[in-house]
Amino acid sequence: MASGLCGCHDEPDYQNDIYGNFDALWDIVDQRYCFFREKDLNWREIGKHYRDQITPETNSIQLFFICAAMLDELQDGHVNLSSRYNTSYYRKWWTDYPQDFNLRTLEENYLEFDWLTAGGIMYKQLPGEIAYMYFPSFSVQVSDVALDYIFAILYNSRGLILDIRNNGGGLLSNVGTFLGRFIDKKITGGYMIHKTGPGHDAFSEPYPIEYEPANEKRVKWNGPIVLLTNRSCFSAANDFTSVMKSLPQVKVVGARTGGGGGLPFSSELPIGWSVRFSACPLMNAEMECTEFGIDPSPGCEVHATEEELAQGKDAILDFAIDMLKDLPLPEGEEDDNQDDTSE
Repeated sequence: MASGLCGCHDEPDYQNDIYGNFDALWDIVDQRYCFFREKDLNWREIGKHYRDQITPETNSIQLFFICAAMLDELQDGHVNLSSRYNTSYYRKWWTDYPQDFNLRTLEENYLEFDWLTAGGIMYKQLPGEIAYMYFPSFSVQVSDVALDYIFAILYNSRGLILDIRNNGGGLLSNVGTFLGRFIDKKITGGYMIHKTGPGHDAFSEPYPIEYEPANEKRVKWNGPIVLLTNRSCFSAANDFTSVMKSLPQVKVVGARTGGGGGLPFSSELPIGWSVRFSACPLMNAEMECTEFGIDPSPGCEVHATEEELAQGKDAILDFAIDMLKDLPLPEGEEDDNQDDTSE
């Protein structure tokens, strides 16, 4: 085996050829990837299997797909190999599961093509005085001003449905921006650990991830919250679900999220290809790994079938509405649906 698979972790000078680039990739992942133990992977055997597929006649394009197939063994949506002509991506973290969501069904049958938009969030008060927000991507930075307006407009509601289905992640800063509106004291939402060496078990002590309440001048949400999730919630959306689930006023409804509980790291091969993979694990508040996804709250796993969605029915959203529809309005607000029986 070449130096990349020999167990030596000095910094070798990899040749810019088919073997040198493969060995560089194998070694970078070997030293820095963070979920070998959780996934029970024998990276040495995996590397040998794919290196044996290389011959002196292998060209760079063929090498790319051999390397991409090796990376797919990590079963991690944060893992990418990028060249000028392709970026590899492990899609099975979501493709082998029900979608449980249809945007057209939501827009037509629940929002009735009539909603407000601010900060990348679609929002509306649904019939029965139930606040609804759909946030499709954490790649959009939500501003405090946008949240002030949204929560002020939706304030007189029985509860909030916060829908993040199909949210593939993005900016972790959005987690703190949202959390600040739902808490009244500092909380520890989870933990982070770092690689401290090339060994597969070389990690630091856990570092707490703390969240602060929003400034007292900001508009906050003090009522119950139902968070809607599906398998396509990943990365920052997965972390958001983990922290939200720890709050007493929150119920998570829908399907298990897609995971992505590691912060990515990027490096480069001699050929110029870039590789990105999980290098820093995130844990929930109970010190449990979040890489494999977050389950709904007990009794709240719900699926929306393709047949029902095509007929205009969203079983996950209906379940959330039923949870909130009989709750009282905020104190001091009159229920418009209640008949006036005064003499």
